[in-house]
Amino acid sequence: MSQRFEQQEPTIVMPGRPGPDGPEPEGEEQSERVESPAKVMRIGAMVRQLLDEVRQAPLDDASRTRLREIYETSVKELSEVLSDELREELERLHLPFGDNQVPSDAELRIAHAQLVGWLEGLFHGIQAMLFAQQMETRARLDEMRRPGLPPGRQSGEQQPDPHGGTYL
Repeated sequence: MSQRFEQQEPTIVMPGRPGPDGPEPEGEEQSERVESPAKVMRIGAMVRQLLDEVRQAPLDDASRTRLREIYETSVKELSEVLSDELREELERLHLPFGDNQVPSDAELRIAHAQLVGWLEGLFHGIQAMLFAQQMETRARLDEMRRPGLPPGRQSGEQQPDPHGGTYL
């Protein structure tokens, strides 16, 4: 008997929000979710490298046109793996270049730097969320390891005298 396992990309969900398979609470906004963190990391690394290259060398019209295409493709690819909330945030920050216009070196540097900055902010948010989840898990584990208290008792409460009331 042969079983087929599909390897799925991990999903990052911000704290206090349901996962991709969990129910979405009614009336609550879409969570800040990244469907494919590895893809976001790859695009981020590529955009950062391109920004470094753009800073170091003058560009001709053909290379500026190509960088514009790469930038727009990167934003499109990122949008596909982000939740609605993050996608809308990225769209607000992303200002497309003119249709038939070749952007200047400065315009390309600014656009790429802005995208790199936004991605770094996203990565920091993910790291903070993972740290918070780790701390929450550690606290739950510590609580499970503590010895249980008798029913109706709270920690720090003094035990009553086992012999009963006052002596007369």
